[in-house]
Amino acid sequence: MSDPAKTIRIGTMIQATAGKAAENIAAIADLGFESFEPFFWQTTNGQDLAELGKRSLDAIGNRDITISTIGMFGNPLEDQDMDRQTLQGWKDCIDNAHHFGATTVAGFTGRVRNKPLTDSLPQYKKVWSELAKRADDKGVKIAFENCAMDGNWASGDWNIAHNPDAWELMFNETPDDNIGLEWEPCHQLVYLIDPIPQIRKWAHKFFHVHGKDATIRWDVIKEHGIFGKEKFVFMRTPGFGDTNWTDVISELRLAGYQGSIDIEGWHDPVYRDALEMTGQVRGLNYLKNCRGGDFVALAS
Repeated sequence: MSDPAKTIRIGTMIQATAGKAAENIAAIADLGFESFEPFFWQTTNGQDLAELGKRSLDAIGNRDITISTIGMFGNPLEDQDMDRQTLQGWKDCIDNAHHFGATTVAGFTGRVRNKPLTDSLPQYKKVWSELAKRADDKGVKIAFENCAMDGNWASGDWNIAHNPDAWELMFNETPDDNIGLEWEPCHQLVYLIDPIPQIRKWAHKFFHVHGKDATIRWDVIKEHGIFGKEKFVFMRTPGFGDTNWTDVISELRLAGYQGSIDIEGWHDPVYRDALEMTGQVRGLNYLKNCRGGDFVALAS
């Protein structure tokens, strides 16, 4: 019998830019991850994505592991060489998602650099209306990560999808059913936003979830404020931060979310570099425990 707990799978992100996605999957495929999100940073480096998708699935083999989402992170709204590569990367990922078994492509919206957030909306509408149609023709969803990338409402380089007020504006410009969010509580906690009520309002737009948390240092805030010389928040691997993931997963289930929570683990100030996978496996088991373990059918 299939395990109903796995309507929400727990997995991790896989670096794909350097051409080693399949090898990276093979290296950790037996650690208990239930899904992978291969992702590219700004460019696919000219890789044959159909071939890469096949090799990635071959690396998974007959294990009960899925790839629901692939990532393409960069700024497709402007016209520098790397921006053009990012835009082409989005098109290639959309066209080839099915070779990975994926139904979602995730990343940043992009942004008109160093301008107020609202100045990006016309270009956002132009680029993403076209990509939404391309994705719809392929049966693919588009999910924007809610990461500010050090930007804010007044200025930034990468992404406008970091604030719920921006989501209202974006989805008004692109009301397409296949445009939504790649959401994580960390990026809301960094701005002192409570993630739980946000799930209740926005989960219908959550197409993918990242497993990343944050620790807010309230003692620093009370003495130094936010965005001063003392760091007031750390991004954390789940299980080491402030979020109650049992509540997060419960709210996701109540909202009908079915998909993956893929860990983004390299930001943790403690469990990084040589200790990153130690932290990731701890986060994996923590999230599985919050979700509920394997289902065992009882005889009636």
